[in-house]
Amino acid sequence: MSEIIYFTESGLIKIKEELHFLKTKERTSISRQIAEARDKGDLSENAEYDAAKEAQGLLEAKISKIQGMVNNARIVDETNLDIDKVLILCKVTIKNLKSGQQMTYTLVPETEADLKTFKLSVNSPISKGLLGKKVGEIANVTVPAGALQFEIIEISR
Repeated sequence: MSEIIYFTESGLIKIKEELHFLKTKERTSISRQIAEARDKGDLSENAEYDAAKEAQGLLEAKISKIQGMVNNARIVDETNLDIDKVLILCKVTIKNLKSGQQMTYTLVPETEADLKTFKLSVNSPISKGLLGKKVGEIANVTVPAGALQFEIIEISR
């Protein structure tokens, strides 16, 4: 059985839009490139044809992967989530006890993680250490750089 992949509603819409784009626009573009390369003659020594066929294979692999994600998608309903403790889709403010620095992150499904917008994958080491903790509790987190301690300052939606 395939692994269930969790999305927010907007995250699933975004991935479905990407899948539609790849199936309609990208497939058409690559088919056109293959046809143009084929028209140039001998395929055994045609680098453009080889490159287009390779691009087609990569595209089909990407489409297959995304289609699998969509097929196994489950939407997380954030309206039913408890904010007494850190869970997926919670916004959590933490304080690094060593440096005193405070940071606020939203814990999201892996497919929607983006550090630029402060969205951490629930599968990241920091998120795993925070999950289930309540305000005031200390999370001991092991990251590649070593062990860190974070205090949970605030949990919200």
